[in-house]
Amino acid sequence: MVEQDFIPKYNYKLTIESGKFTWQSPSNIALVKYWGKKEHQIPKNPSISFTLNTCKTTTTLKFEKKEVPTELFSFDVFLDGKKQDDFKPKIETFFKQIESYLPFLKEYHFVIETSNSFPHSSGIASSASGMSALALCLMSIEKKLNPDITQEYFNKKASFLSRLGSGSACRSIEGDLIFWGIHKEIGGSSNLFGIKYPYQVHNNFKNYQDTILLVDKGEKQVSSTVGHNLMHNHPFAQQRFEQANNNISKLIEVFKTGNLKSFIEIVESEALTLHAMMMTSLPYFMLMKPNTLKIINAIWSFRNQTGLHICFTLDAGANVHVLYPENEIKQVLKFIQNELVAHCQNGHYICDRIGFGAKNLQLNTEY
Repeated sequence: MVEQDFIPKYNYKLTIESGKFTWQSPSNIALVKYWGKKEHQIPKNPSISFTLNTCKTTTTLKFEKKEVPTELFSFDVFLDGKKQDDFKPKIETFFKQIESYLPFLKEYHFVIETSNSFPHSSGIASSASGMSALALCLMSIEKKLNPDITQEYFNKKASFLSRLGSGSACRSIEGDLIFWGIHKEIGGSSNLFGIKYPYQVHNNFKNYQDTILLVDKGEKQVSSTVGHNLMHNHPFAQQRFEQANNNISKLIEVFKTGNLKSFIEIVESEALTLHAMMMTSLPYFMLMKPNTLKIINAIWSFRNQTGLHICFTLDAGANVHVLYPENEIKQVLKFIQNELVAHCQNGHYICDRIGFGAKNLQLNTEY
């Protein structure tokens, strides 16, 4: 599919004066990282992620047709019941980017009510869950205006729109393994939207666990958008993009065979490379904290001592995602509680696992 396939080529069959939709959309954690992008949120390299289950955003979109049409977008944003005017510029930019794909946007006044199950701006990709939840609400309006939209098209367009708001948001529509970006070995892959990983996945990776250690719950010093832009003239950019593509190729075999040792090597290398790109850009910056490194070293030591398949990954932040197979929950959780929680801010952590995508709360369905 191309961008033009998401522009309506018809007048909507129905009209709707007002209503509301509520979607709950998960965050995701990339195994192979996306870092660096072209115009229109096109990734410089492909990525693959686990969809999460517990870390999610719930968004209700209320809408009412304007009495008099205007050329301005009209909306209010609330986070946890409090009006958030500082969110409006980002939503305004998002609406401008998607207006040609959803031509009804200026016909309504919207009230966006959103809440997260995890701390905002804490490195758990709140933009991914938030933008995907909003895109799904908007797609529900389009589905109401044109009931002939298929579920496949609905999902692809929701992922496409999400990407324009936040790149990684396109990986939060479905689950459990989602691929985004073009790769010669992944059939159906696209830079425009995420797809469900199309090949065999060994039982070792079913119901995989992710315990997120909240090392730092504050605002990041450098936003992901700024970090992505610093890849344009990065001295190691091309090698990084090649590495990501090679790691995707390796993961195809890993997922097929269930090779947990190779999985750990790829995932941890990807996490450290992501932060190495940050530390070697100009200007350079560091998002890891001292406790991030203490946790990583403790994980390595515990793995060497026990032979368990615990590993870590990182997003663009200080928090640590501790990944491990379901059959090792008991031993790993005991280790986390006894040794790692002490390095978390206020002892806070979130037990999560692989999830299967967003839910329409009115219909109580997953997509």
